[in-house]
Amino acid sequence: MTKQVAILLALMVFLNKISDTEMSKYIPTRPDVVSIGALFYFNSTIGMVAKVAIAAAVDDINSSPKVLNGTKLKISVQDANQDGFLGIIKALRLMENDTMAIIGPEFSVSAHTISQVANELQVPLLSFSATDPTLSSLEFPYFVRTTQSDLCQMSAIADIVDYYEWRDVIAIYVEDDYGRNGVAVLVDKLAEKRCKILYKAPLSPNMSRFDIIHILSKIALMESRVLILHAYADLGLQVFDVAKDFGMLSAGFVWIATDWLSTELDAASVLARRAIDGIQGVLTLRIYTPDSEIKRKLVSRWERLTDRKSASGSVGLNTYGLYAYDTVWLLARAIDELLTQGTHISFSSDSELTQLNGKSLSFNSVRIFNEGNLLLKSIFKVNLTGVTGKLKCNSDGCVVNPAYEVINVIGTGPRKIGYWSNYSGLSVVPPESQYSKPNDSSSSSQQLHGVVWPGQTTVKPRGWVYSNDGNPLRIGIPKPFFKEILYQVEGTVTYSGFCIDVFSAALDLLPYRIPYQMFPSIHGQHYPTGTELLHMVQMGVYDAVVGDFSVTTDRMRMVDFTQPYIESGLVVVAPIRKLNSSTWAFLRPFTPMLWFSFSTLSSSQREKTVTNLSRFVLIVWLFVVLILNSTYTASLSSILTVQQLSSNIKGIESLLASNDPIGYRRGSFSGNYLVNELNIQRSRLVPLNSPEEFERALINGPEKGGVAALVDERVYMELFLSTRCEFSIVGQDFMKMGWAFAFQRDSPLAVDMSTAILMLSENGELQRIRDKWLRQSACITQGGKQELERLPLKSFLGLFFICGSACFLALLVFFVQMVQKFIKHNSNESQSSTLRSGSSVLRSFASFLDEKEMRR
Repeated sequence: MTKQVAILLALMVFLNKISDTEMSKYIPTRPDVVSIGALFYFNSTIGMVAKVAIAAAVDDINSSPKVLNGTKLKISVQDANQDGFLGIIKALRLMENDTMAIIGPEFSVSAHTISQVANELQVPLLSFSATDPTLSSLEFPYFVRTTQSDLCQMSAIADIVDYYEWRDVIAIYVEDDYGRNGVAVLVDKLAEKRCKILYKAPLSPNMSRFDIIHILSKIALMESRVLILHAYADLGLQVFDVAKDFGMLSAGFVWIATDWLSTELDAASVLARRAIDGIQGVLTLRIYTPDSEIKRKLVSRWERLTDRKSASGSVGLNTYGLYAYDTVWLLARAIDELLTQGTHISFSSDSELTQLNGKSLSFNSVRIFNEGNLLLKSIFKVNLTGVTGKLKCNSDGCVVNPAYEVINVIGTGPRKIGYWSNYSGLSVVPPESQYSKPNDSSSSSQQLHGVVWPGQTTVKPRGWVYSNDGNPLRIGIPKPFFKEILYQVEGTVTYSGFCIDVFSAALDLLPYRIPYQMFPSIHGQHYPTGTELLHMVQMGVYDAVVGDFSVTTDRMRMVDFTQPYIESGLVVVAPIRKLNSSTWAFLRPFTPMLWFSFSTLSSSQREKTVTNLSRFVLIVWLFVVLILNSTYTASLSSILTVQQLSSNIKGIESLLASNDPIGYRRGSFSGNYLVNELNIQRSRLVPLNSPEEFERALINGPEKGGVAALVDERVYMELFLSTRCEFSIVGQDFMKMGWAFAFQRDSPLAVDMSTAILMLSENGELQRIRDKWLRQSACITQGGKQELERLPLKSFLGLFFICGSACFLALLVFFVQMVQKFIKHNSNESQSSTLRSGSSVLRSFASFLDEKEMRR
């Protein structure tokens, strides 16, 4: 017996001397207690809510025998503050207690550093509030995000900016990993919407009020009035307080705060009156969690769970509190999955940490969780429906179908104006109702309810103001061609013409004044082409270009165009020859009828002369009536009045089928269009510099070194043809476009000028300007038809001449025949009568006519 006791004592001494590096500590397969840790800042808004939510989740799990099957969950909570280094120390302290996993940390900055510790000790780190999108599983495999990433939040903000048609924003953000990386994602998401951050204003986490004043005073002088605030609650509210004093929460400004503001509003039941006044009209986001029975139960008992009171009242439940509650449940389900598989829970010392032991540092108690990788896999297997909705973790996070509520702060609290989801974008209906429908995130399907903006206005702010820095807008002027379109007033530096009048009228409708200066775009003897001039705008040589720029697809990639202020299109102009189709030509089919009528005069039966003459006159009059009646029909009217025009060129198809040279206006886009789009050889194209060259080239024709036709924009060709009736537009327009003003890419002036042009169109001013400069002449033809509105009297002169001639001829024939008969009759009576006077002869002739009439 004594020997056995001695052996036992020796064995105990031997086991006590074994180092921690040589022996692992084993825990039974289904232990009575498992330890987890929690790491967050106790005094932050999120931390105060999370502390209550995590404790409630642990109590609910331990009170339910079905979750861990008799195993209790033990949690150790550490206050990490906002110090990343202190967070590492607190995390190591949690590892001393054989912790299987850590819930937290709260801040993204701490998550970056503590994730390094988690990787080393193979302890899963589940954060319910670290939203930095760069916290990826590739760099930190043991980091698991159980909330939404700022990648989704910045996508929602970009969609909001695009929805309200703003293009430039200013980003105000906290200068740390959370702020920098969030804004970096925002830059990318805005770029996808053709928007950009005009200015970035970083804020130190501990910035003084004086420093904030300095930054906001600089921002107040900038053009953009759309400000995105991505910060922590304390710093963000301080920014709003300074902005209110600066008048930056008045009408015209737009403030969009990330979800820190809604988190603060939900947690603080009553904010200070000054704080509420300082955020009126602000837009913010709140992570969307669908309504459910389990969520309603937690909300209903929240007041009882809250054991910490603040001076302003109890702590309200915000979204991050809901995610903290679900995170504990997610971890409990994963631990249960691990234990159910019969896995032995064990910890071992880290040999590298042991070597760091010194007199003042001791890492012997910090252990590696040997089954940490298995627990991580179990976490990814959990499919949980909690108070926040469906949680299914993967490498990108645990949130399925991320969504946000869009909040408008008005009165004493938030007002929901819509939703955003990564499935359908902006909508006024809850996201879950969209998932069963086809995905439609097009701009036309995006919807939000009305907003009360800063300054208590419901009118959508323009989002920018013109910066009155004393520098006028630099406007380039293209090469003048027709005076009616654009020309420089002789002896001055000013310009006039159709384009200038439209531009000036649109400027007058803007709600702000813009000083500008126009510059001729000539360099030496060279005028740049339209494309070259637009490149100059793109490179910043000019702020805008005013002229006859046609809006085409390839040009839209370089600059922004306004709303077109005149419709145009490419047409073909060619020489024409006239085919007279007057009344005389129309009468040719009736010539046999007329000759037949005249032939009746040669009848040998003298007694029928009168009858024949009457018939002839009647036929002529019937013919006249027929013609007059026919003129009321459209077809006959055209035959009677229109001068038929004919050309060998019938339109663009004729030019494509031939090899004849084609003229075009030098510098216009029509030359490149003919080559690139219609595959016409460039050798066939002849650039021309003036209307006079147009005319000479058409008159000479291909035989004398000219061109067969011109191809240019309708507006130019109508001005050219207004005084040149020997040419005509043939065929139809074969390309439609409009004239617009060009501005630098993403210039907000282009949007305001487009609105002004639409107003000019609606009030009739645009048409008045067009009539002033571009009034058309009767020579302008299309398809060989003159634009005549009525038939003049002279069109019937030939008809009236025929009718009068027929009547006169019949009367003359009748008179000659009567004279012949009278002479014959008088010669018979002269033998028995004496010579009579002239008056008596006339009386005798009249009596003779009466006698003939009586006999009839």
